[in-house]
Amino acid sequence: MGYIHELADWPKLTWDAGKLSTLLADVRHRQGRLLGRMEGLGYRLRSEAKLSTLTADVVKSSAIEGEKLDAEEVRSSIARRLGLEHAGAAEASRDVEGIVEMMLNATQNYAKPLTNERLFGWHAALFPTGRSGMHKITVGAWRPVEVGAMQVVSGPIGREKGHFEAPSADRLDHEMNLFLEWLEAANGVDPVVKAGVAHFWFVNIHPFEDGNGRIGRAIADLELARADGTAERFYSMSSQIETERKEYYLQLERGQRNGLDVTVWLEWFLGCLGRAITQADETLSGVLQKARLWENVNQQPVNDRQRKVINRLLDRFEGKLTSSKYAKLVKCSEDTALRDIRSLVERGVLIKNEAGGRSTSYMLALDATADGQEC
Repeated sequence: MGYIHELADWPKLTWDAGKLSTLLADVRHRQGRLLGRMEGLGYRLRSEAKLSTLTADVVKSSAIEGEKLDAEEVRSSIARRLGLEHAGAAEASRDVEGIVEMMLNATQNYAKPLTNERLFGWHAALFPTGRSGMHKITVGAWRPVEVGAMQVVSGPIGREKGHFEAPSADRLDHEMNLFLEWLEAANGVDPVVKAGVAHFWFVNIHPFEDGNGRIGRAIADLELARADGTAERFYSMSSQIETERKEYYLQLERGQRNGLDVTVWLEWFLGCLGRAITQADETLSGVLQKARLWENVNQQPVNDRQRKVINRLLDRFEGKLTSSKYAKLVKCSEDTALRDIRSLVERGVLIKNEAGGRSTSYMLALDATADGQEC
């Protein structure tokens, strides 16, 4: 058997709705329950949950492709574009702005039809310099014939693993027209199932020189927003895929060997989506913890330096907070940093870790409580 796109009836993908029914019902129930919980939070907490979810979605979708984005830059870009307050916001790079623009276009404008031109805009946003790394690529158009066969690979440069080969470039206009017609048709397919099928189908076509994985996941997010009937995102499929990255690529590869039946792929996709929604409960817990902390802190307002550091700690600051890291983060002297820290310790916002001397470090009292420590 050749590649799936070489089969006679491609792209007439099929699946066993009976086998998927239980999984689909469970995912739909989880979606409804999560959205219901979020509705009860109020605007401020919903906004924080949405900001955290969208930030994770952008960062993790790039991480799947081996690209590490600065989460603070991503968060800043999203907050600014959505008109959300974000203290101590960092200035985002062009690369960050581009992927944020694409992801927000997909989720916030989910009701608009997906077209060739819209996809070209997403691709141009992803590659604002017209380059992928050091290599010049065709941007805002399907990959040209001269680039040759397109291999779908994963893994670091020099140690890539090939999974399958995409259709030749001379087929792309026809392939993408069929795909987009199906995606936008009222064909009775549940939007959650459609999200899974669309991602698999698009990745198999691989119409661009680079960025296909990220755009494919944005297409899935667009369909999931349609399934939820809201632009507000409270769970991140990309975050869960990044956690299960090895299995993700394995399932895409296996999909090549089952003929046109994508039931096995959809079983994995729905399971992964269910786990993403479960993970969203942790995001919600974090948002509620953050709200409680700020409710306490704002009884006696902190200065801008302290506010920035508290936000960084709440966003899972890497490593331990020391006076030198504090000074570097907010660009102040170590003496000023130490005064700020002592003030937060006195107020019970921070606690000192056990190690002293040069190793003196601090953590949020909130984190110590979560870890079962006394504070």
